[in-house]
Amino acid sequence: MHYRYRAIDATGKKVGGHLEAADLNEVETRLTRMGLDLLHAKMITAPRRGANATTRRKLLDFWFQLKELLCVGVPLQSALSDLRDTHDDPIKSIAAQLLDGIVAGQTLSQAMAAQSAVFRPVFVSLIRAGETAGELTRVMDDMIATLKWEDELIAKTQKLLLYPAFVASIVLAATLFLLLYLVPQLQTFLRQMGETLPWHTRLLFWLSDVLRAWGIWLLPALLLTLIATWAALRPRRDALLLALPLAGDILCKIALSRFAALFALLYAAGIPVLDALGVTRDAIPNRVIRQALTVSEQAIREGRALSAAFADAGFFPPFVVRMLHVGETTGALDTALANVRYFYHRDVTDALERAERLIEPALTLLLGALLGWVMLAVVGPIYDVVSHVRF
Repeated sequence: MHYRYRAIDATGKKVGGHLEAADLNEVETRLTRMGLDLLHAKMITAPRRGANATTRRKLLDFWFQLKELLCVGVPLQSALSDLRDTHDDPIKSIAAQLLDGIVAGQTLSQAMAAQSAVFRPVFVSLIRAGETAGELTRVMDDMIATLKWEDELIAKTQKLLLYPAFVASIVLAATLFLLLYLVPQLQTFLRQMGETLPWHTRLLFWLSDVLRAWGIWLLPALLLTLIATWAALRPRRDALLLALPLAGDILCKIALSRFAALFALLYAAGIPVLDALGVTRDAIPNRVIRQALTVSEQAIREGRALSAAFADAGFFPPFVVRMLHVGETTGALDTALANVRYFYHRDVTDALERAERLIEPALTLLLGALLGWVMLAVVGPIYDVVSHVRF
């Protein structure tokens, strides 16, 4: 069961977080081991994976510090105790729960599996493979590199979207001001002049009238329409995303790069191909790609070679199939997959940088065109009226 708690530490500071425990007594016991005094706790439904305060960067920090301690010879139990005692949440909570599992006789991978809201199954499988092969720190190095790549990619995407979101807010605010405040005043003046208004001016006045009359209902209606459309398209949503111009190609390359990175990690850790494919498939959010991986997995079970199975799926680009064939032929499948990851990672990075360079002038032109249309629709008739006035 999952509990949300509030506690107080040795300095009197109030802290909060989530714990998995059998009952409230276990919650209190675990918090006591963490040096916290329980104030109150409430049972909640299981949080969605990633919904905790455990951000990717915090998780990256946790793995990096744990790996460093293990590399200098600190035993796993002592390393987790050190992280628990020297950090704040969420690292403190993660280390404490892993330590509880290990003290109870579990391996690190088993303790991670019990925290399904924090640790993805693919990383649990990697740690399990590292424990079996006796190469835990090397596997942690690979995990850290993967988490760094994901974090960099997300940071670049957020940076790319931040400017358009800011400009869109400015455009929306300026347009609403014009339509709700400026246009109505000019509308009365121009209509009193008795001049025949051009179509773009009449369109602007109509938009202003609609917004003033129904504006309070338009936003909720628009939101409901978008939500209903998104829900109705759910079965085909992933396919439609991949079919988007420019963005679809980038999304596909991101997914393929992530697949290649995770598959290479699992295979290099000694996990059999079919098991590695199953774990990797579950880590890919796009249903179209998951379905293609399922088809490939089934073909491999029936005796097809890896590259032939991927070719028969009809989704994967020829480059991926060729690299898989090279990896099979040379016996270096993990190296071939790493090359696929590198190629698509470089391609995605270049595409995002190009998009970032193009977005600013494109949005500037859009803003200028919108404001130019409004000014032309308003100032044009005024100029016509003034030009006909005889002094």
